[in-house]
Amino acid sequence: MGSDGESDQASATSSDEVHSPVRVRLRNNPGRKISTEDINKRLSLPADIRLPDGYLEKFNLNSPLFDKPLSRRLRRVSLSEIGFGKLETYVKLDKLGEGTYATVYKGRSKLTDNLVALKEIRLEHEEGAPCTAIREVSLLKDLKHANIVTLHDIIHTQKSLTLVFEYLDKDLKQYLDDCGNCIHMHNVKLFLFQLLRGLNYCHRRKVLHRDLKPQNLLINDRGELKLADFGLARAKSIPTKTYSNEVVTLWYRPPDILLGSTDYSTQIDMWGVGCIFYEMSTGRPLFPGSTVEEELHFIFKLLGTPTEETWPGITSNEEFISYNYPRYRADCLHNHTPRECFPCFEGKKRIAAEEAMRHQYFHCLGERILTLPDSEFTHTHLLPPRRFMIVPDNRCTRAHTPHTER
Repeated sequence: MGSDGESDQASATSSDEVHSPVRVRLRNNPGRKISTEDINKRLSLPADIRLPDGYLEKFNLNSPLFDKPLSRRLRRVSLSEIGFGKLETYVKLDKLGEGTYATVYKGRSKLTDNLVALKEIRLEHEEGAPCTAIREVSLLKDLKHANIVTLHDIIHTQKSLTLVFEYLDKDLKQYLDDCGNCIHMHNVKLFLFQLLRGLNYCHRRKVLHRDLKPQNLLINDRGELKLADFGLARAKSIPTKTYSNEVVTLWYRPPDILLGSTDYSTQIDMWGVGCIFYEMSTGRPLFPGSTVEEELHFIFKLLGTPTEETWPGITSNEEFISYNYPRYRADCLHNHTPRECFPCFEGKKRIAAEEAMRHQYFHCLGERILTLPDSEFTHTHLLPPRRFMIVPDNRCTRAHTPHTER
């Protein structure tokens, strides 16, 4: 797999064609001078990239071919010459965290001088790359959206697979902690809309995230929120009869999955959206269970123990019967969240991300926010700068409901 995430089999270019573009002659316009902008556009590079010394001169000296399609393999060679796919292109700064399979570092790119996040995945000699890493790469290289974290580069060595992401300052959990679990309701609305916007983009492409939680939602200093960690994500378009029910962190896992369902679609993510919305609004998790049984107990205590009327077929579910839960009556939820945005027992009854984005709760953000290009989430499109600025959360006062305007 190359630095652009493409496999060698993906290109039909023969081996004798795999040369640097600097060795390909331009027939149509031999006197043309190639600029940095030409190369950036040709290779889809960021505008602020710094080409290696002598690279542009090398192009102009050899008159590269710019008037014909660029094969995947030839593009990969070009990127490698610039510095992509190489560990020495990035400088490790600080260790941000460590998990079972990977360690994440804060780093800096020598190509752009921008901060990056380096996710270093250890490769076992016999097992190779974890399936979660392969899945994350295969999905993220095709997901290009302002509210989804950008995968910049892939570096493959014998000992590790390093994924280079854009760097964001913190995740939503850290943001909650930093402000004493008291987020200004204006910020809650902005974060929730961006979460739905990124999720809607995924769902339109039949991609299920399957692990929504505050730790997987990244936020930068401009208030932009981005979906991250697609290790458990799955493309719904891949033919299969059922999916795993060992997905989604326990606190954000919907009841149908908790009870063993493996037949689900995009609605699996919408339960987590409701839980995260509540957590942002109140400063505490909605269903903080430590086991599946306790998690379901918290859910039923708040939403009411399901019956055939509220959840058809539930009384024949063997796991539900075995737990023998008390008959709880549903508590009132509209004091915390808009009723339409709150998750339902049955997946098919949950609101879709696209529909939720058009909810009256977001009307104050204006109509234009619904028509922004996928690559854009500019704050000036939302509110005047004075009002849009992320409000220092240590000054916030809790509203009774998210409907309260400041």
